[in-house]
Amino acid sequence: MKYLVINGSPREKNTWKIVKQAEKNIEGDFEEIHLMGVNIPLCTGCTRCVMEGEENCPHFDKVNPLVEKIKQCDGLIITSPVYAMNVSGLLKNFFDHTAYIFHRQDYFTKKALVIVSTAGAGQKKVANYIDESLRHWGFNKVYKIAYACGGKETLENEEIDKTAKKFSDDVKSKKLHPPKFGDVLFFNVWKAMALTKNPIPADKKFWLDTGLINHDFGPEVKLNPIKKAFSKLMFFILKRVIK
Repeated sequence: MKYLVINGSPREKNTWKIVKQAEKNIEGDFEEIHLMGVNIPLCTGCTRCVMEGEENCPHFDKVNPLVEKIKQCDGLIITSPVYAMNVSGLLKNFFDHTAYIFHRQDYFTKKALVIVSTAGAGQKKVANYIDESLRHWGFNKVYKIAYACGGKETLENEEIDKTAKKFSDDVKSKKLHPPKFGDVLFFNVWKAMALTKNPIPADKKFWLDTGLINHDFGPEVKLNPIKKAFSKLMFFILKRVIK
């Protein structure tokens, strides 16, 4: 198994200690990328990645190599400390640059481990934000380690070990989990938007070229009859609501 670690911390302290502890319980090879060293310029909000295609981002040469590595890995480990009750600026900037993936989901077979640390509070909120972002990308399953270090030099590691092992076992199993109803809903939001009278050109091209327009969710993921019916109903409604 190949794992990609995207470290959203500008330092290698508590968050990185948890990464190293988690890696002891994960069988595979690791490629570690520190966003601090990638030097991605700040997102300018030009929206060209969404409207025209990600290759038109002025910082495409910095962002796309990371996106390609995510596509190639078996499991993603993504980290951030809690800064001002949110993710670090480094990780937020990366998510801003990849906002187009919300529109053009592409990771239905991927699983991730989110690692968040704090000396105070907010770790669960920040971990949930990263989880939600990855699920909007299409990620099949997201595990979370949200740890309050409280300035301690030694980290208690029982839960870290347990969660990391669950993540590792799940990646190795290649089992795909059923999506939540909310994930099915948003899949159909973007699908319906691609078929409006004036769609975003890059979105329409993606949904047609990939064939996702013909599916109720990512084609690799099985939906039970209830969720399949829910998907069809949401698409029927959304096509008429979204102008």
